[in-house]
Amino acid sequence: MKNLTHTDAAGRARMVEVASKGDTARTARAEGSITMNAHALDAIEGNVVSKGDVVGTARIAGIMAAKKTAELIPLCHPLMLTDVGVDIDIDRALPGLRVSAWASTRGPTGVEMEALTAVTVALLTIYDMAKALDRGMEISAVHLTEKRGGKSGDWQRDSVK
Repeated sequence: MKNLTHTDAAGRARMVEVASKGDTARTARAEGSITMNAHALDAIEGNVVSKGDVVGTARIAGIMAAKKTAELIPLCHPLMLTDVGVDIDIDRALPGLRVSAWASTRGPTGVEMEALTAVTVALLTIYDMAKALDRGMEISAVHLTEKRGGKSGDWQRDSVK
């Protein structure tokens, strides 16, 4: 098993030192979904939810969250992001919404947590805005789909378990 990088010799949590690492272009992508009843999905699609534009608001919330990741996750480094995006698609087969996000930077550490945070906060925003229509909504399958750059190289998920 690999040694954990976020603990010291005594097992205490610590932030990883990255000053000696070279800057490289880095990108990460993540996905997740939220299931809901057909009535809630129809209201979101028709943009008639009383709290406003669910998809637009969730997209902005995800982007904002990616920029705040280091404030939310204790051992994350603050990063200068060069690109962040969130896509939200209706999936009638769920029924619900699928959220995907990406984050990019040029620096000494990756942006996986930023992409995952963007997806998670976008999904939470959808729940918050539509909970009056369906309190039984379920957020699931939040996962990293790929990362590019850095010492460990590129990685891509084969399939979701």
